[in-house]
Amino acid sequence: MCGICGIFDFKGNPIDRELLERMTDRIRHRGPDGDGYFVGKGVGLGNRRLSIIDLEGGGQPQTNEDGGLQVVFNGEIYNFVELRKELIEKGHQFKTRSDTEVIVHGYEEWGEDCTSRFNGIFAFALWDSNRRQLLLARDHLGVKPLYYVLLGNRLLFASEIKALLVDPECPREVDIQALSMLFTLRYVPSPHTLFGHIRKLPPANRMIVRSDGMRIERYWNSLPKIQTIVNEPALVEEYQSLVEDAVRLQMRSDVPVGLFLSSGVDSGCLLSIMSKHSNQAVRTFTIGFEGGEESNETDDARQLAKAFGSDHSELVLGPADYEKYYERYLWDLEEPVGNETAAAFYFLSRITSERVKVALTGQGADEPWAGYDRYIGVKYSEYYARLPQVLTRNLLSRIGEHWVKNEVWKRGLSSLHERDVLTRLVNVYSFFSTAMKTQLFQPWIKELVSSNGLEAKKALGPLQSEVRDLDPLTQILYMDTRTNLPDDLLMVADKTSMANSLEVRVPFLDYRLVEFIETLPPNLKLKGFRGKYLHKKAVKKWLPQEVVYRKKKGFANPVGNWLRTSMRGFVRECLLSKDSAVNRYFNREFLVQTLEKHDHAQEQNRRHIYLLLSFELWHRQFLST
Repeated sequence: MCGICGIFDFKGNPIDRELLERMTDRIRHRGPDGDGYFVGKGVGLGNRRLSIIDLEGGGQPQTNEDGGLQVVFNGEIYNFVELRKELIEKGHQFKTRSDTEVIVHGYEEWGEDCTSRFNGIFAFALWDSNRRQLLLARDHLGVKPLYYVLLGNRLLFASEIKALLVDPECPREVDIQALSMLFTLRYVPSPHTLFGHIRKLPPANRMIVRSDGMRIERYWNSLPKIQTIVNEPALVEEYQSLVEDAVRLQMRSDVPVGLFLSSGVDSGCLLSIMSKHSNQAVRTFTIGFEGGEESNETDDARQLAKAFGSDHSELVLGPADYEKYYERYLWDLEEPVGNETAAAFYFLSRITSERVKVALTGQGADEPWAGYDRYIGVKYSEYYARLPQVLTRNLLSRIGEHWVKNEVWKRGLSSLHERDVLTRLVNVYSFFSTAMKTQLFQPWIKELVSSNGLEAKKALGPLQSEVRDLDPLTQILYMDTRTNLPDDLLMVADKTSMANSLEVRVPFLDYRLVEFIETLPPNLKLKGFRGKYLHKKAVKKWLPQEVVYRKKKGFANPVGNWLRTSMRGFVRECLLSKDSAVNRYFNREFLVQTLEKHDHAQEQNRRHIYLLLSFELWHRQFLST
């Protein structure tokens, strides 16, 4: 696990070594164990290393036998042992035991298509001096980030945006189209970022850069082919085998591997399997929240830890912890999101990094397996949409608008009448409805963007078109796994963990697992009102039934209450002070109303407020300098 960055000059001009070193130093937290550089004609590569595989010999950049290739790499290639053996049999000579060197020889053997052979989490840059070609690539599901910006004749790339901003020529401005996407989807989908001109390489994509230009292509495009003949016991057994193999591969490390442990089925399953494959007690980590006793996972997680004999640590957070962390929250995250649990990952990573360098997490099982409540609405909305519009638009939509306080149900009810599947899916995500965005944006913003989510629909449209002929549930699961997951949850997990020099691995996002799940018919994912149907049947091999069917808590926390009580002053200073950035983009009167309605429990606006707060903190951190 590392941080990478680099510079490519299309005209072959000398690289500014001092700039490259400052870019690399800016992401020191991603790799405190060492640095490394390569500078050639028109290209420079930088690396910060977090030593996990081949602690002595795995430094970067790494090269091939004749020095014609140079690679810097962030992540892990889990199947490097098998690939190394295959490449040695083909005549390649290895100098180290590291997974990084497999990238070099894999490129020699398979060319650019080596990316399809790697099972892992990765973002890497490989310079081929013979072909004068730079290859940039990102893993199948986008666990590891890779950002880039074009500045005249130069391309700069890095694991984090802040490394690009080291260059004084890198613009610092808000992308207004991306702002519209953010306040529709609560994240900014790839390849966009909220920074004008800065882009992120989408998951499962590679970029080939030469002096005559650059091209971006998708190397993994596994479209769902739904099975029509179903044998549940056989499918359960196949899935169990895939899960065990994914955990086995992702436990490969020359340092101890820990686990983010919740009260739920996914991390509990990982703990059970890890315990079988470990020679010592697994180190597990959980957090809870002051005032969140009803939703805290600490007690249940502690029982799971005891059942499997893990070496367990936990931390309870209060509003003061959050408020203090907000001084650097968006410095770590770099991209605002409407995810009120995001900061919790920082604290969980912090206590974990005190004892291990690597941790597994159960993240990533909900999106392909239909584990969230919103998928229930998506599945049954297809039937609802067939009812007469005069009934649906005038009855339930108005109920949702005027009488329902729960914002999740409000979103669901207000979107049910939509006939167009993509519009319906976008509306399900939107904290800020079309009516709210009409009030939210300043007039100059409304002249540049739509209030009905058009920008978001354009961004998601190409993905939806790939599965347009499939049922709505399969469509949203496909899109969520490739957009919402990498651009929100996985981004948060990567940035907050790497801020603590911790590598986080996600076994349920082994791309082989995703390919398998996406062949299953919808009723094996969402059975009636029960999500993750076949997944839960499978994990009964490792967990007792009461754990498997325990109510999901996730990172439930009392932030909503904190925003109206102990953090009320902080929130109002951020959003309502005269010099607040939000006042340039948003209607102050509407902000006041949103806060007042939340304070008096007239509406559940915690997510709206949190997204606005995230934008304000982001703007202060990066643009108000």
